[in-house]
Amino acid sequence: MSAQTPQTLAHLRRARDLMDRDYARPLDVPAMAARALMSPSHFSREFKTAYGETPYGYLVTRRVERAMALLRAGSTVTDACMAVGFSSLGSFSSTFTRLAGETPSAYRSRPHGAMEALPSCMTRLLARPTPFGPR
Repeated sequence: MSAQTPQTLAHLRRARDLMDRDYARPLDVPAMAARALMSPSHFSREFKTAYGETPYGYLVTRRVERAMALLRAGSTVTDACMAVGFSSLGSFSSTFTRLAGETPSAYRSRPHGAMEALPSCMTRLLARPTPFGPR
């Protein structure tokens, strides 16, 4: 497989920026692909090559990451679920558990004081869920 061109990577970044900014909105692969000026199937292949995960996987990981921040700040599980774009508490809870390694309630209830003392860039890095499960 040939390397991705700078133009392709720029188009993919436009779609990734859309997911980072509008993660709470209903986004599907065709909408993301349109932002990248690609067909949905081509976009999915190129995105996975560039970022190591599918577009939908990236979006879900961003949503869980944002939910973790809300839960650390004291938000209820239901409020965090709805704020990040999940429409079902059950799917949110199972997805959160798969990525974070614990339920949203357990995550919310444990102390996060050590995270609060860190700069936000380090908190994002250390608390980021991975598509491969908990670290």
